Amino acid sequence: MPTTLRAFAKINLGLYIGPRRADGFHELRTVYQTIDFCDSVRVSAGPGAGIEIRCQNPQVPRDETNTCWRIAERVMKALKQRRRVVIQIEKNLPIQGGLGAGSSDAVATMLGLERELGLPLSAHDKLEIATAIGSDVPLFLVGGTMLGIGHGEQVLPLPELPPMAVTVATPNVGVSTPKAFADWDALAASENAALTPGSVASRIDVFSRSMFVWLAGSLSGVPVKDRDRAETPLLDFVRAGIENDFERVVFPQYPELREVKRVLEREGAKYASLSGSGSALYGIFDSPKPAEQAAAALKAKGVEARASRTLTRQEYWKNLVIS
Repeated sequence: MPTTLRAFAKINLGLYIGPRRADGFHELRTVYQTIDFCDSVRVSAGPGAGIEIRCQNPQVPRDETNTCWRIAERVMKALKQRRRVVIQIEKNLPIQGGLGAGSSDAVATMLGLERELGLPLSAHDKLEIATAIGSDVPLFLVGGTMLGIGHGEQVLPLPELPPMAVTVATPNVGVSTPKAFADWDALAASENAALTPGSVASRIDVFSRSMFVWLAGSLSGVPVKDRDRAETPLLDFVRAGIENDFERVVFPQYPELREVKRVLEREGAKYASLSGSGSALYGIFDSPKPAEQAAAALKAKGVEARASRTLTRQEYWKNLVIS
């Protein structure tokens, strides 16, 4: 019988971009958080050979450019298997939305193939394959709250944030990540040349300090200055100055995305941000009701939105497999 899994989305709680490295990637710092919003991926492996992608969304590629195709090919090679693999994707997450949809679908494909073949991969092989497919693929092998470093592919589990209500907005806009990085490079060059305070080259250090302030309060019980004990650790993180650098280059080109963030803030979001390079945005709320009201307010303005919630690591793995 085919194996069906949920491919959960992620949001970025802050994203700081460092200089371009010798390998062409940018040094990044971010906190990933999985949320209860997903595609579903159905995987079967039968007699024959080859890989087939099925999806009703015409934007989803059905050839070797699809992340599910690429990861299936590597899994079959690693396990030394020859089967006909069929991958059926039900898309709910936006393409080019910054929610990690393609990467999450890829990991669901990997885990589905393991179950179908009855041949588990080693943890080392899983990580190696995931890293080869994309920078944010490895995070879906962990789930929950995670620190992303390197170019985002190195993932370290963090203490779980408390459950939080989230409104996810998915405007009908596609943001190219490579172009967003190119625009960031242009901004970085101009700011560093001008020797402005807080120039782009020092952003990684700022993020590291923010992380230290946050974790000092979250882990050791040491009170952060002006901290209200009734508030969540996330607010300590926000006070420390966490933000998404992509907003500086994406919002000027897509002002409608800036307006979505303003709506989330007006509706009472404790924190609102672009996720990844966008175009999805999210707001974090005190409880489900205001999150639902924010989603309704955005829908009234013609912006697709839904209320969701964060997933802990345990919830992520418990709810991953449907059948």
